[in-house]
Amino acid sequence: MEGTDRTDRTERTDRAVGAVLGSAVGDALGAPYEFGPAGELSARGAEMRGGGGWEPGEATDDTQMAVLVGESLLEHGGLELPDVFDRFRRWAAAGPKDIGLQTEAVLTGGDPWDLAAALHFQVNARAAGNGSLMRASTSAVYFAAGGREATMAVARRIAALTHGDPAAWEGTAVLHELVRVGLAGGDPLDGVPEALAAVDPEQRERYARVLDPDWHPGLATEFNGAVWPCLGSAVWAVRTTTTFVQAVRAAVDLGGDTDTVAAVTGTLAGVRYGRAAIPVEWTAPLHVPLPGFGDRVLDAEDLCTLALRLAAEPAGR
Repeated sequence: MEGTDRTDRTERTDRAVGAVLGSAVGDALGAPYEFGPAGELSARGAEMRGGGGWEPGEATDDTQMAVLVGESLLEHGGLELPDVFDRFRRWAAAGPKDIGLQTEAVLTGGDPWDLAAALHFQVNARAAGNGSLMRASTSAVYFAAGGREATMAVARRIAALTHGDPAAWEGTAVLHELVRVGLAGGDPLDGVPEALAAVDPEQRERYARVLDPDWHPGLATEFNGAVWPCLGSAVWAVRTTTTFVQAVRAAVDLGGDTDTVAAVTGTLAGVRYGRAAIPVEWTAPLHVPLPGFGDRVLDAEDLCTLALRLAAEPAGR
């Protein structure tokens, strides 16, 4: 029994590293192709290339914000929403290369942490971008051991810091739950039915549509910068491939919001296949600058260490 427990723990930590590192790799791989046409990655035949203002292997706001969430959780031994928001605000004020328009408006508007996103939503009536989904790998790992209800609930709270639309909350909650299933040793996609059952009824139909096994990105009625087609595209990429590499490549080749779709795909494929499935040639150039936090630049090993600490932290259980 002891040997089995040790094996289970080893597999769980391997999958946790896969989720966090996989998200960052997907982000960096997709960054140069953002808003480009479908099939561009395959057409160019170049991977971890520079372009669009990005160095080869440079992660974007997706991973930068995920790191900020993860480090806040560890430093406070749990969720301290004002601290997460303050870190986001400090980062945004430092002028990151990329930041979503909605996220930027919420973080730079001067409103308090507990009102900023809601006030933005009241005025704009649109806040269902994928900006809360893209940064969820670290919090999903940290809170997974708490169970389905707990991890989905906290996902909604973190998402609501920057996104006032409940659609963004529910998509982030579903991703948290799929990661939880993967960390427990299952196929994360097997968690889709029970995750959907726990989605707010007002949002369930749109998520059921894009998470259906027969759905594919060609059926999307919205740009994949919106939260539900982004999540649906990531699930499709994992469902229709058999390796981490294939899944992330498929996500980037969709075009559009390539860095975020690939980051979410990388989270799911990483928790499905584990750390060893992520190619060294993709992790070697990986680096994550943190504007607003000195000259800090994290590499792949830093992300692995962060993931291991998040998976082991008792407060996350």
